[in-house]
Amino acid sequence: MKLSQKEAVYENEVLTRFELYNSLFLTLPFYQVKHTGTLLPFFSTHIEKGVNDKMDPEAIIESFFGQYEQYIHKADRFDLLFRIIQYIERQVVLFDAIEDAAFSKTGRADDAGSLESLFKRAENNNVLRDKIVNRLKDFSLRLVLTAHPTQFYPGEVLGIITDLTGALKKNDINDIHLLLQQLGKTPFLQKNKPTPIDEARSLAWFLEHVFYPVVSDIQCMVDNDFDANGCIREAEKQIVELGFWPGGDRDGNPNVTTESTKEVSALLRTILFRCYYRDFRVMKRRITFRGVEKYMAALQEIFYENSFNPQENQKNVKDAIIFNLSEVKRVLTDYHDRLFVNLVDDLLRKVKIFGTYFSSLDIRQDSSILRKTYQYLYKAHPEETGIDADFETLEEADKIMSARFREADLPTDNIKDPLILDMVETIRFVQKIQQSGGPKACHRFIISNCQQASDILSLMELFLWNGWKKETLSIDFVPLFETVDDLKRAAKVMEILYNNKAYQSHLKHRGNKQTIMLGFSDSTKDGGYLMANWSIYKAKMELTAMARKYDVDLTFFDGRGGPPARGGGKTQRFYASMGDEIANDHIQLTIQGQTISSQYGSFDTAHYNIEQLLNAGITSGIKTKPGDTLSQGKKMLIDRMAGASYNKFMELRKHPLFLKYLEELSPLKFLSSLNISSRPVKRNSNSELRLEDLRAISFVTAWSQLKQSVPGCYGVGTALKNADDSGEWDKVQELYNTSGMFKTIIDNSIMSMTKSNFNITAYLKDDEKFGTFWNMLREEFELTKQYFLKLTGTTMLMERYPVERKSIATREKIVLPLVIIQHYAIKKMHNLSTDDPNYEIYGKLLTRTVYGIVNAGRNLV
Repeated sequence: MKLSQKEAVYENEVLTRFELYNSLFLTLPFYQVKHTGTLLPFFSTHIEKGVNDKMDPEAIIESFFGQYEQYIHKADRFDLLFRIIQYIERQVVLFDAIEDAAFSKTGRADDAGSLESLFKRAENNNVLRDKIVNRLKDFSLRLVLTAHPTQFYPGEVLGIITDLTGALKKNDINDIHLLLQQLGKTPFLQKNKPTPIDEARSLAWFLEHVFYPVVSDIQCMVDNDFDANGCIREAEKQIVELGFWPGGDRDGNPNVTTESTKEVSALLRTILFRCYYRDFRVMKRRITFRGVEKYMAALQEIFYENSFNPQENQKNVKDAIIFNLSEVKRVLTDYHDRLFVNLVDDLLRKVKIFGTYFSSLDIRQDSSILRKTYQYLYKAHPEETGIDADFETLEEADKIMSARFREADLPTDNIKDPLILDMVETIRFVQKIQQSGGPKACHRFIISNCQQASDILSLMELFLWNGWKKETLSIDFVPLFETVDDLKRAAKVMEILYNNKAYQSHLKHRGNKQTIMLGFSDSTKDGGYLMANWSIYKAKMELTAMARKYDVDLTFFDGRGGPPARGGGKTQRFYASMGDEIANDHIQLTIQGQTISSQYGSFDTAHYNIEQLLNAGITSGIKTKPGDTLSQGKKMLIDRMAGASYNKFMELRKHPLFLKYLEELSPLKFLSSLNISSRPVKRNSNSELRLEDLRAISFVTAWSQLKQSVPGCYGVGTALKNADDSGEWDKVQELYNTSGMFKTIIDNSIMSMTKSNFNITAYLKDDEKFGTFWNMLREEFELTKQYFLKLTGTTMLMERYPVERKSIATREKIVLPLVIIQHYAIKKMHNLSTDDPNYEIYGKLLTRTVYGIVNAGRNLV
């Protein structure tokens, strides 16, 4: 079969080079590495054959060791398995680096989604140019980095990947060989669980090395093409904004405290000023002319002192920096032929973008903690707050009527509960962050599990009771609606708020702007993949209609993870397919874990993916495609399919073995022992495991380790079959061909399914305990696959995305031995008591496999 040009490039630039450079591992000067590398191909082949033959993982591993006399003793077997895990972890890193190095050749084969192609089309088309200019006046993109643990490379390894990618781009064999040696010696594991500060430092690496240059470069592109005469920017509006959650996100994470928030806000500022100082030193080496001495000296002091001698109560020196840079530019323009003015413009642009804060620090807390804090304060201070003691017993309407919105400065001396004290102190400290970095430094409070309007109004009162004034309350209160039921109620909750006089006044001070966060994770766990996506889409339509009714400028903030089951996948296609019924003037989304490293881990990939999102947002705002605004008939069709999918998923979820299956056959209960996150695996960490307490990321990770993409596809096959049986297949086909939203949902689910391999767990088919349950999973998987192929008119999953399919297949092949080792360890542990000395070793073997499997699971765009 003849390869397409894109496939041929991928074969040459990625797959062939991986085979070539992978062989370098065998030349590393470490005996154990060489020995493991020599044996690994035989081990991998044996694993593949065993899986294809649907053998029990224990039988696969034991039969391999039976072929080698030197592996009679358990200690030798353990040693080899651990070395195989370490070796494969490094193969994954090499493959990542090779893909990243080749990205400019393989990832840009289709430039349709780039800003450059859009701007070129506008060069000789004044109508299109005017539309783009008008769109850019309102549009913005915000990427919010979160600390969710879906990728486990420590900072040292990230640095190696960056350097290795650079060496691979230049085909520098000597450098590549040295870096592989460094990789072989560098540990991938952390001895201790990271603190929120550790997580912040890890993510700040991406801010410093990737987002700092990329965001500035993209802003420069826009300015050069569309802002030569100041036609877009009135108040230093930036097209790409950055948000940050480590140190501010305390939802279910007792390790995040006010002290964490203080340290992280200071860390972000310090790292930013070091970026500025590096740029300034380059500028200083070139600008050595008369007339600039005074301004350069002032800049030297500001940048140096804030980089290396930061004070506790720092001032916002943005205006001073801009003044001095502008004066340097004036002198160069008036007296020195504008020599090196480009260096000044570059730094000036960065200062206008990042200010003195780098990235907006979001605060997030669960509504239950906020209610607890509110209750404590009004009961402790009834006269100052004006709230009656029986407030919590009132109906929702009466609670809203009871709100007084009194300004106060309540004492904090007697607060004993650490969660309440943290909340009060954090609300107060946000003022200091704003004094240091301006309002944008920390201006959003996100309410997790927001269920009613009083949750938002009570939080607003908490701010007023802790030193804030109504006229200067520079905080955006952001409700997070996530479960299927919360999404249904969302529009009604917001209408109550829009009708509340105190909240109306607050919105007016904020430019009548409202941000609403919608989360994919818990809605998928709550109602299955199709229902989650449709519930969010419906909520967006209803919330948009409500905002337009009350003349509110609405922004949706999407809580997306990496996998399709958590809202990931080809996200730019979602934003390109928003119809007229959905507010889409601003795109805001979380990026986390492996999504950060895979899609934003290098200059090239970050530039490309940000451009794709910007292009999607700009073009959808200029003109929506006819099929993207759904007709009533199409809405009813999706609603019926979502309902069928939901019923099928709930049938599975209510099965008595649902959680038992995950607990006994996946590494779910061992995730808490991994030193990857400061956040517990589940809320209410001391209680018995319940599905509602289990974090969605742990839920999705457990299924991905099993290689069964239940959260990303289960129930979709039943939904499509029901539509077919009802004589609506032609309508489904038309929907897929005309609705970008529905096509993206299906294509992302197909990508999720491509990572499944039921042969790995086929030994469970006749299992006495789990056989029936496993067969339920398998039957729905096969049904879904059958209908996906019918819907797309293809003979294999992802047939129309051959490069992405090859990438996934290669990654799955690399980590297949890890998957089998994991299942082997789990089976062995079932037959041992916890005090058996081998139990702990099998446990370590199991947890070590998790890292490589997850790191290999990139979700492609």
